[in-house]
Amino acid sequence: MKITVLTLFPELIETACTTSILGRAQEKGVLHVDTVNIRDYAQNTQGRVDDYPYGGGAGMVMQVTPIMLAYKKALENMQTKPRVIYMSPQGKTLTQAMAEELAAEPELIFLCGHYEGIDERLIDLIVTDEVSIGDYVLTGGELPALVTIDAVARFVPGVLHNAESASFESFQDDLLEYPQYTRPETVEGMTVPEVLLSGHHAKIDEWRHRESLKRTLIKRPDLLARAVLSEQDRAYIRQLEQELKDQ
Repeated sequence: MKITVLTLFPELIETACTTSILGRAQEKGVLHVDTVNIRDYAQNTQGRVDDYPYGGGAGMVMQVTPIMLAYKKALENMQTKPRVIYMSPQGKTLTQAMAEELAAEPELIFLCGHYEGIDERLIDLIVTDEVSIGDYVLTGGELPALVTIDAVARFVPGVLHNAESASFESFQDDLLEYPQYTRPETVEGMTVPEVLLSGHHAKIDEWRHRESLKRTLIKRPDLLARAVLSEQDRAYIRQLEQELKDQ
């Protein structure tokens, strides 16, 4: 997968994407993250890429021309006309399903806004997707872009060392992940559940599924409304709900 980020702070993107799992993925050649500095296309000697909003109001708005030129530069090194992801608190909230969908794209462009945002005409001209990482406002689009890139990259074949890792995560199938344990077996009197030491894979899978249901009910019951559940799952959830009421 090839990702290009249009940004005022390329060093922020480059540092994060050459570190840890993303960095190793780039070294292996299964992922390539490039940046285009929007400020390089400023139409003035001061390097300004923003101006006052028409109609007045607080803050500044990023101009069309520098972003359009940066976008065209990004396209020069791409084989397709990729989706353009604009990081915006007004966008659709990033989900695991959205990350998996975006991971199927061979190329993506991320646009990072600043100040009061970008000229609305850019939304109409080049943006295909507006994406938010939550109902709050940050100082710029770089951190949300990095969050989204990381979530997307995990679904790209070859990025994760264990190909199964992306398939058994929280929010996969709208359930939270089951509890995880490692050595030592006992910590301050607390022991690992016996079933995990049994070597009985069917029983381990059953335990993990039930723990996912239990954890989701307790921590994120809203997810259960859209999860695909069997009748056995629903019966177990009703049992858990009764046990919680009785406590």
